[in-house]
Amino acid sequence: MSEIKRRASHEPESEKPSRDVIFQVLGNQRRRYALHYLKHYENPAEIGPLATRIASWENDVPAADVTSQQRKRVYNTLQQAHLPKLNETGFVEYDAAHGLVELTDRAEDLDIYLELVPQNSLPWSEYYLVLGCVSLALTTVAWLDAGPLAAVPPFGWGLGLAALVAISGAAHRYYHRNVRLGHAEAPTDAE
Repeated sequence: MSEIKRRASHEPESEKPSRDVIFQVLGNQRRRYALHYLKHYENPAEIGPLATRIASWENDVPAADVTSQQRKRVYNTLQQAHLPKLNETGFVEYDAAHGLVELTDRAEDLDIYLELVPQNSLPWSEYYLVLGCVSLALTTVAWLDAGPLAAVPPFGWGLGLAALVAISGAAHRYYHRNVRLGHAEAPTDAE
C-alpha cells in the first residue's frame, strides 16, 4: 500500500461531491487529462511524467518530442492549481513534497460524468426506443396473423427479439467501454 493510500485510509469518508463541484473539476481539460492518465497509466504517478504526457496530448506530439517549455508550463499549472484542486475535492491524494499523485476511491464518483460522447455518436436511448417500437409493431402484426409474418411461430418471434436485444446490449456495452476516460491510451479529445 502506498504512503498516500495509508494516509487517506485514516481520514473519514465525507459525503459525495455536489454536481457543481464535479462540473467545476471536470470543466478543465488538464484536470481531465490528469484523471485519464491516473486511470489508464500509473497510479500513483510522479508529477514529471504526468506533465510530460499531458503536454504531449495538448501539443499533439509524441512524449519524446515535448519541449522543456511545454512540459514546464503544464508542470507548473498542475503543481500550483490543478492537483491541489483535485486534492481539495478528494478525487486524488497529492503529496506535493514528494511530487506524487494518486486517485482516491472518491474518483469513482466521476465515472458517470467522464463518459465521453464523441461527435456523431449513436444516441443509445433513441436506439432502444426505436428497437422497442419496431419489436412491438412486429409482435402485434404476428399476433394478428397478418401477412407473411404469420408464417413465423410465436417461439421464433420471441427468440428473434430476445437475440436482437441481447446483441444490441452487447454492442452498447462494447461501445460504452471504449469511450470511457482512462480506457484508451490517449483521451478521446486529445486524438
